[in-house]
Amino acid sequence: MFCDKCGSSLQTGQRFCPSCGKEVVGGAQWAQLRRGRVSAHIRLLGILWLAISAFNTLSGLAILLVAKPVLLHLRELGQGPPEFVQGFLQPLLTLVAIFVLSKALLGFAAGWGLLRREGWARIVALIGGFLALFHPPFGTALGIYTLWVLLPSESEREYAEQASRAA
Repeated sequence: MFCDKCGSSLQTGQRFCPSCGKEVVGGAQWAQLRRGRVSAHIRLLGILWLAISAFNTLSGLAILLVAKPVLLHLRELGQGPPEFVQGFLQPLLTLVAIFVLSKALLGFAAGWGLLRREGWARIVALIGGFLALFHPPFGTALGIYTLWVLLPSESEREYAEQASRAA
């Protein structure tokens, strides 16, 4: 914090500027009351994890429930891909759907845990954040935001304090 008259650096709790003597009004006390990064962003982060997980769930279910029947229907009509391609596509689509649904489950756990300030949720969210970096554009944005909020060591201490108070 700096003096608004002379620009000198001020320490937290100082009542007067050491250079010009101007009284510091409320600013130094405000610095002590400032919310930390985790407390300022944890609720939004939890909500975003729940929202992106809902979209991942819809995507996974769409792949699982729509893509396979469409391939079967196309095969019955004789317009689908050749038999050997279809034999490869169905297991691949199932695997992709399972991966997307697993990612959604991880996100739901992270979001729910962050909103409830569970001790394990920070680690789950960080793992999800690293994985989300590879899913542009929204996953990448959420991954960066998650890492920015939860990765620093100060965030670890702040989250641990909040988790212990919530327990």
